[in-house]
Amino acid sequence: MFSKEESRLLRQEFWTSFGKSFPRKWILYNTKIKGFSFKFHFDNKTALVTLDLEDNLENRINYWEKLLSLRAIILNDYLPNAVFDEVFFLDNEKEISRIYVLLDKKVSIHDKNTWQEVMVFFNENMSLFEAFFEEYRDILID
Repeated sequence: MFSKEESRLLRQEFWTSFGKSFPRKWILYNTKIKGFSFKFHFDNKTALVTLDLEDNLENRINYWEKLLSLRAIILNDYLPNAVFDEVFFLDNEKEISRIYVLLDKKVSIHDKNTWQEVMVFFNENMSLFEAFFEEYRDILID
């Protein structure tokens, strides 16, 4: 079991190592679309790369419908294991819509032996999410 401080330091070390191993500027929140962001998630059980829609319900529905119209392209050309979750609740009970790719393997941010695999997973899948976004940005913004 790790103390809060030990856990915090491990998390910090992971993200620093990830940044050094894959030095690039990710889009993440810089999509120019309100409430539309890409995120990395890594905790003591899972690793995911997500596209989150967190704006008001009307805008979430609008962008969700556009993403659904591109679903076949996302699954066939970019992320065949993507999961589409129209209603997803964050830990703080906020409702969002999410498309995500889960690393289907037992990993933990507290286990350094899993870090390299997670870093590669993050790099590959976020790169694919971003490639999709760059290719179809105009459809999403329109």
